[in-house]
Amino acid sequence: MSRASSLQYYILARLLLAPFMLWTIVTVVFVLLRVTPGDPTDAILGARAPEAVKQAMREKLGLDQPLWLQYISYLRQILSLDLGTSLTSQGESVWQVIQNHFPATVELAVFAMVVAVSIGMTVGIIAAIKANTIWDLGGRLFGIVTYSLPLFWVGMLLQLVFAVQLEWLPLGGRYPVGMEPPNRITGLYTLDSLLTLNLNQFAISLHHLILPSFTLGLLLSGIFERIIRVNLKKTLKAEYVEAAKARGIPERKILFSHALKNALIPLITVMGLTFASLLGGAVLTEVTFSWPGLGNRLYEAIALRDYPTVQGILVFFGIIVVLASILIDIINAFIDPRIRY
Repeated sequence: MSRASSLQYYILARLLLAPFMLWTIVTVVFVLLRVTPGDPTDAILGARAPEAVKQAMREKLGLDQPLWLQYISYLRQILSLDLGTSLTSQGESVWQVIQNHFPATVELAVFAMVVAVSIGMTVGIIAAIKANTIWDLGGRLFGIVTYSLPLFWVGMLLQLVFAVQLEWLPLGGRYPVGMEPPNRITGLYTLDSLLTLNLNQFAISLHHLILPSFTLGLLLSGIFERIIRVNLKKTLKAEYVEAAKARGIPERKILFSHALKNALIPLITVMGLTFASLLGGAVLTEVTFSWPGLGNRLYEAIALRDYPTVQGILVFFGIIVVLASILIDIINAFIDPRIRY
């Protein structure tokens, strides 16, 4: 079988697996919500509402039906691209909730990825080219520490230092309360302010974005540092690198034109899946910094037992991760001729 045919077969197989993966996500989310203690009618009517009123609300929402009927009804909704109506947002559809909050998550994820990749690659490259030195040891410790530290603890520590004591950065939020945010074009405040040529709004938006994106990016950078360090070390010992050195090619050119290019291939998969998971809601970051993204909205919906919103957001996150996974596999298949299927 030729490489082109095997590649087509692999892509087709991955695409055919996508519906099964999405069905699994939908089913797991549905079951977990139903077995978790709590009653969504309490969130709507209050815990002190009469039982008769609560029962009427359960019938209205279909929660009085057998579980299998609820499941069939939910699958029909998903297939018709109807994620339902939020129970706690005054009749707002779940799609509207996603539309309102997802741009904030995208903006946070993009800036956090820029921070993570920049720091991770810098530390990883230095550690790899200075193998078996204190720089290498420092890179190892950096990767371990940043990966193991609790995000919420680091976030609160940075808030205490830079927002409370030094007063350099805002404590939380996406934009100052009482001020008019940029006109909505994409929903990304930094981009919208640039599109409207309002540099003051851009500076304010960026000022609020620095602390949460740096916190999240810093703790993710250890993942990229480890991948770059390990793969670049291996690549620098390859025969073609030794041959390039023997031909007198400058080490800087060997590093960036030969070794680093091949060492970056495994990074693509991790970058894509990490970014997809960030779009899937950096819940702890958004809650810690009161960032009005989809992860924060999911946290609120879980606390209020808002079934439709929780289900809809998690299914939306699942779709993002599945599609990102497939896309990354296809990209890797095209750029790396060593992969066989």
